[in-house]
Amino acid sequence: MKLQRVLPLLLALLLGLSGCAGVSSPRVISHALPADQSAFGRSVQHQAAEHEGRSGFRLLPNSTEAFHARAELLRHAQTSIDLQYYIVHDGLSTRALVHELLQAADRGVRVRVLLDDTTSDGLDTLIGTLAAHPNIQIRLFNPLHLGRSTGVTRAAGRLFNLSLQHRRMHNKLFLVDNSMAIVGGRNLGDEYFDAEPNLNFTDIDMLSVGPVAEQLGHSFDQYWNSALSRPIGDFLWQQPDARDLVASRRSLDAWLGDARTKRHVLYDRLMEWQRKPRLDKWRNELIWAHAQALWDAPSKVLAKNEPDPQLLMTRQLAPDLKHVEHELILVSAYFVPGETGLLYLTGRADAGVTVKLLTNSLEATDVPAVHGGYAPYRRALLEHGVQLFELRRQPGDPSSTRGLNFRGSSDSSLHSKAMVFDGQKTFVGSFNFDPRSVLWNTEVGILVDSPKLAAYTRELALQGMAPAVSYRPTLQGDKLVWITEDDGQLHTLDHEPGGLWRRFNAWVAKAVGLERML
Repeated sequence: MKLQRVLPLLLALLLGLSGCAGVSSPRVISHALPADQSAFGRSVQHQAAEHEGRSGFRLLPNSTEAFHARAELLRHAQTSIDLQYYIVHDGLSTRALVHELLQAADRGVRVRVLLDDTTSDGLDTLIGTLAAHPNIQIRLFNPLHLGRSTGVTRAAGRLFNLSLQHRRMHNKLFLVDNSMAIVGGRNLGDEYFDAEPNLNFTDIDMLSVGPVAEQLGHSFDQYWNSALSRPIGDFLWQQPDARDLVASRRSLDAWLGDARTKRHVLYDRLMEWQRKPRLDKWRNELIWAHAQALWDAPSKVLAKNEPDPQLLMTRQLAPDLKHVEHELILVSAYFVPGETGLLYLTGRADAGVTVKLLTNSLEATDVPAVHGGYAPYRRALLEHGVQLFELRRQPGDPSSTRGLNFRGSSDSSLHSKAMVFDGQKTFVGSFNFDPRSVLWNTEVGILVDSPKLAAYTRELALQGMAPAVSYRPTLQGDKLVWITEDDGQLHTLDHEPGGLWRRFNAWVAKAVGLERML
């Protein structure tokens, strides 16, 4: 047998031997519980009733408020909690939320947690221990079936089936009692709640109340009941039991107690919601408007090549993108327009639409390779009048824990995703303006028809476009320069800010043609 035929067989054998338990649980279909099954849900329905089919919204652009909202929702849950996330990183914020999640399950709340499989790398047993609680179910989306035992075999397993494994569930959804939800750009982890000492993400979430939350419940059900979602227990050689859960909870309580003493400033800020709950206040601040939840079909990831356009969330956004007449505001942490996006944006600008884009600068991005996909499009966009703004890496400000700004307690990078159409409609979700969001990953978001919400979101974007916090790439003759402000004075840079290593990473992405994978 030829060597090129033997190697794939040997690799498959290796991955199989180091793989998973290989026992599949019977598929159990479940659905979001009606909001009227809980007193909390009924109170939301009663509040929404006077608004005649509209849903209520409040932006959560501040990391502390975003954490408090999640924690308070867990505390208020009475019948169901449905969580869907791309990334869950360990840390104080995550452990505090897990503590609340377990207490909710103790009260009899049904908890369903759907994670993209890459989240569980090396953590199957730890995650599976939570599922030992009789009221907690955990599933993995698009799981790797072979080679889960070690980091090396997991990497090899994904390479072995790259056509499927590079397609990920990028959705972020936090839904309680099928009546209140949070959508936006934040995953779960300290870096998303200004609790990480090295780098934090500037992000926008949206608290969403009423009918649109029920729409998001349908979205969750589609993913949860998809054949691509498998129980975490299917990938464990030994199933954790009640004793394992008790031991894990004792360890969690001890860890949080230690953090309360040793990291008391951060702990007190995150836990302030227990002393000063604000959910009722936020409910009185809601903007009520007609809205639609949008999401990709989960089967999008099964396409052999590019998915059927009918499965894409961008098809649902297309009418508003097409009919914008005056101003289009885009906030996209990772921006790679591709030829289709380039033609759309330059076409809108040529038609007289003011197009403004806020994305990361090379020095601020946490993925320099994405910048390598974006940079080649700058000149053409600028030539057609598209206005570009690249958020600078913001130095940490320990006093900056509140307010609508782009600085946190440590250096920050843009992670927000939002669009504003003609000052009328706002889209907030997990969607980046890049090929990965359009074609390969799945996404979710909400389109809201409200001038008031649009004005608020637009103001947040303009804050990020201010010269003191962003570079503005501009053409001076044939030369690309960057205008910014320091110490109250505008000045022009003739070389792109960013270190040599970042430049190299961006160059490699461009040189090897990774654009369609970014």
